[in-house]
Amino acid sequence: MLSVADDSAMRALGARIGAVLAGPARERTLVVLLHGPLGAGKTTFVRGLLQALGYRDRVPSPTYTLAETYALPHGPRVTHLDLYRLADPDELEFLGWRDWLGDPGLLLIEWPDRVPALEGRADLVIHIEVTGDSRQVAIADPAGLTHA
Repeated sequence: MLSVADDSAMRALGARIGAVLAGPARERTLVVLLHGPLGAGKTTFVRGLLQALGYRDRVPSPTYTLAETYALPHGPRVTHLDLYRLADPDELEFLGWRDWLGDPGLLLIEWPDRVPALEGRADLVIHIEVTGDSRQVAIADPAGLTHA
């Protein structure tokens, strides 16, 4: 369990994870699940990850668009999904998520509990808990990506 003090530290954690995932994501699609309550820092983590991969523009939360895709000039394609507004797991199919699995890149998914079948597809699972003014982050690495 990692203790993350503020937004800056959450972005830094995202940057460290992004640096680890950048190489393998050029070979295949890596699925990263981001669990945590509203305001836990999931999108802040994604901002840090994208910045580490060279993205310099604004990174909005995809709560309303459901998906944002980032084509990085020197990095993998990154697709950021927010499933908070999904009413039914089948709605993920309508978003075309299987198309994103076909090309190498990163698929970052907030609120994956809306589609329980995603757990079996995960290469990395990040759980963020709010504890007072800080966050506790647990990282599960079923694909062994952070140990390579």
